[in-house]
Formats: sequence, C-alpha cells, structure tokens
Amino acid sequence: ITTQIAYMTPPFGYTLFLLRAMAPPEIALRDIYASIIPFVLVMVAALALVMTFPGIATWLPGVVYGT
Repeated sequence: ITTQIAYMTPPFGYTLFLLRAMAPPEIALRDIYASIIPFVLVMVAALALVMTFPGIATWLPGVVYGT
C-alpha cells in the first residue's frame, strides 16, 4: 500500500507522469494532481486500517490456503 501511495504522490509520482503522457494536451499536470487526492485518501485510510488491525491482511490468505 505504501509503495502504491508513493507512485501516486510527489516527489516521485511515476503514475502521475505516465497519466500526463497519456492524457490529451488540454489536461494539465495540476488537474491530474488534483484528481488523485480522493484515491490517496482512501489508500491512507486502508493503510491505517491494516496497521490498526493486521489480521485483515492475513485473513483472506488464511481462508484460501487453510492456515
């Protein structure tokens, strides 16, 4: 989760530059920065949830693999 957040936020923001390269010329980099804010907030909330309750991260593999 932290790696994905890093890919979507400055100063690295590789995903942002990829989106800028694929976007039409009328879409500014500032517009792309503004559009990722909700996604980053959801990922930060998910990260906080997993940090608070680490069993969430291991529940599904435990169900699938029976451990």
